[in-house]
Amino acid sequence: MQKEGNLKEGLGLGARRVIAYIVLGFITVLCLFWFYVLFVNATRTSGEIQLGFSAIPGSNFFENWKNLMKGTQPVWSGLFNSVLIAGASAALTTYFSTMTAYAIHAYNFKLKKVMFTFILMVMMIPTQVTALGFLQLIGNMGLEDSFVGLIVPSIAAPVTFFYMKQYLDSTLPMAIIEAARIDGAGEFRIFNTIILPLAKPAIAVQAIFAFVGSWNNYFVPALILHEDSKKTLPILIAQLRSADYLKFDMGQVYMMIAFSIFPVIIVYLCLSKYIVQGTTLGGVKG
Repeated sequence: MQKEGNLKEGLGLGARRVIAYIVLGFITVLCLFWFYVLFVNATRTSGEIQLGFSAIPGSNFFENWKNLMKGTQPVWSGLFNSVLIAGASAALTTYFSTMTAYAIHAYNFKLKKVMFTFILMVMMIPTQVTALGFLQLIGNMGLEDSFVGLIVPSIAAPVTFFYMKQYLDSTLPMAIIEAARIDGAGEFRIFNTIILPLAKPAIAVQAIFAFVGSWNNYFVPALILHEDSKKTLPILIAQLRSADYLKFDMGQVYMMIAFSIFPVIIVYLCLSKYIVQGTTLGGVKG
């Protein structure tokens, strides 16, 4: 009887596993399908794209690439600007958000709960609500049409702070910090040599989100950046799509979008191994 029960339990577990793999496979195909459509359309002519969907790549890949490079859009400078802004924003966002989370986690001071609640309240405010005041502030500081106006404000990231605070609360015991203090380590040394390595999985996850969010950001850069040489790829894509009907080339637009996605894919592949660790495991087990 016991063997029969174990056999049934094993069959039930196997069936659930098969169903789980089927569902995950379907979701994976559904997510990757649109990327496949994008890259297929990047190889087709504008007329072929207007005829409808095709699962077979076209033969116009190099022609679309040549048209994109010969066009009026500064593609390479847009790529450099996007990489610079997104990379610097991701680095500063994760570093200072982790530092803020560490301060809230490791220190006891007055108004600690009030400060934490205030940061969470700021997280609920949409960017569009504060856009006018932000634009006036940037103009008064002389940072309009400058990358600094996009990079420095990204330091204040309540969502990243909240995630890092929850991560440190669940994985960082105070005993490690107290031991480092007893050994004579300063607070910045503790943070840079102990806290950052322990929080590396969570930092990598937030770096991906921050990079992608800054990379895809169109609203704020479109308000601040005016010179063509300083514009990012999302702005250039929007300008390419808003061309006159006679000059509108769907193949060129899809090529531009595919070109803009590659850096994001590279960043994701480099940091993706930390995603599971950052969401399920901690650097320290208390």
